[in-house]
Amino acid sequence: MLKRLLLIIVPGVILGLVFAWIVSAVSESTTHSASSELLEPVTATSDQFTLADNNIRAAQAAIEEKPNNAKGYNLLANAFMQKARETGDFSLNLRAEQSLKESFRVAPDNYDATKHQAALLLNFHKFPEALQTAQKALAVSPKDFTVYDVMVDALVELGDYDRAVESAQKRVDIRPDTAAYSRISYLRSLHGDTKGSIEMMRMAAESASPANPEGIAWCRVHLGDELMNDGRLQEAEREYDFALFTLPDYHLALAAKGRARFASGDTENAISFYKRAADRVPLPEYVTALGDLYTKLGRTNEAKQQYAQVEFIEKAGASSGTYSLQIAMFWADHDIRLDEALAIAQRERAGRNDIYTADTLAWILYKNGRFQEAKAAIDEALRLGTLDPRLLYHAGMISLSLGDKKAGSNYLKKALTINPSFDILHADIAREKLKAI
Repeated sequence: MLKRLLLIIVPGVILGLVFAWIVSAVSESTTHSASSELLEPVTATSDQFTLADNNIRAAQAAIEEKPNNAKGYNLLANAFMQKARETGDFSLNLRAEQSLKESFRVAPDNYDATKHQAALLLNFHKFPEALQTAQKALAVSPKDFTVYDVMVDALVELGDYDRAVESAQKRVDIRPDTAAYSRISYLRSLHGDTKGSIEMMRMAAESASPANPEGIAWCRVHLGDELMNDGRLQEAEREYDFALFTLPDYHLALAAKGRARFASGDTENAISFYKRAADRVPLPEYVTALGDLYTKLGRTNEAKQQYAQVEFIEKAGASSGTYSLQIAMFWADHDIRLDEALAIAQRERAGRNDIYTADTLAWILYKNGRFQEAKAAIDEALRLGTLDPRLLYHAGMISLSLGDKKAGSNYLKKALTINPSFDILHADIAREKLKAI
């Protein structure tokens, strides 16, 4: 199936049931209050007025005109999710959730609310529920390409890659566009086809709507990431610059620019870009990178402050489980709270079969000295032939722990060949290990 997916789009080709979310009856005053909250304006985060801003205003106007019509609430939920992607303000997903509750209240069985609910469940990292909801939506409308987007993403997160490829093929058969190309790009990347992934992501970027700057910027960042993994640092950084030109202060592009500056040996500017990214959206990976950069420079106190911030972010998001695997990997990378990290990884692994959950489990098992179990887990993580240098680094370190110097050396060399700066601290460890072999 993957072979068909990889071959069907070639140069020259442009390219019965609904989810039962029945909200219990609420009083008129409560409904009025909920609707009033939805009509509150979204605080501007930049001078640039975006497509999502326009859509939010249009949806709110539709609700004011027809408060008992589900259409306005559905449009508003979709616009809030888009705005969350643009800004990194994930609290907007909660407003999207409230919008859908109102939609189901006025029309309990409406299809558009069901498909938006599937997408929202993805945002909340509820992957089995997202998949189930998408499947029910497709039973009603089998040709709705937007639902296939949710299907592909959920299946990838759950590690069901064969079905993800099948769904991506159906998606592109129905409508070849930016969303389809970007998902094919990621599937190619997972299967070790870096050049094919670049080809598809470039098509995704070039077909993105000028009316959607976030969509363009997202594609350019991910195109840059694939170029980085193909050893094309200067081209990658140009894509990050393009993204920042398109959507200034876009947090994904700022962090990517930080990676590029570090890879070029410009540590001070790397810190500057990571700071800007973390100021916009304090994601654990941005704050961790800052801490690691300070550690590399010997600025211990500043590093400790950043690492403490990572822990704070985890506590703030713990109720949703959003950062669980990230905090587990952070603890493993920094040799702290290894028992807790292992418990998190094992719990996540029980419900997911994707390669990155397997990799996290492998690395934490390794850090806990359980090398044979780590080897079994990392073999699972590498089963698609993914050319991710961090996965290869983990495989190399696990192989060395078992006395397999040849395999360990090969994995470490491959990781450094793909990206000599794949990690702020661990790339140096990989080089030191190779010198000692």
